[in-house]
Amino acid sequence: MKKIIIHEDAEKELWYATDYYEDKVVGLGLDFENEIQKALISIQENPKRYIETEYRVRKYLLQKFPYFVYYIEFEEYIWIVAFAHTSRKPFYWEKRIY
Repeated sequence: MKKIIIHEDAEKELWYATDYYEDKVVGLGLDFENEIQKALISIQENPKRYIETEYRVRKYLLQKFPYFVYYIEFEEYIWIVAFAHTSRKPFYWEKRIY
């Protein structure tokens, strides 16, 4: 399996969302983290499975939370571009792929 590399800003988004959910309900942040882990494993096991958008970017929709995981598959690794809410600031992350 290919190694996963997470963009620095995507990692910040992940921890921000985790903290947000944990502040809402104790344990919900952990549930969010677990969903992200499932997503990363699934992406790593079969990166071509998910919808390809523009610029070779693919997206995985979390099952229990309104978030996409945007990523690009390269020959030797998978680059996570963003953990983005489905309805907030669409395509803000695109500047990361240039």
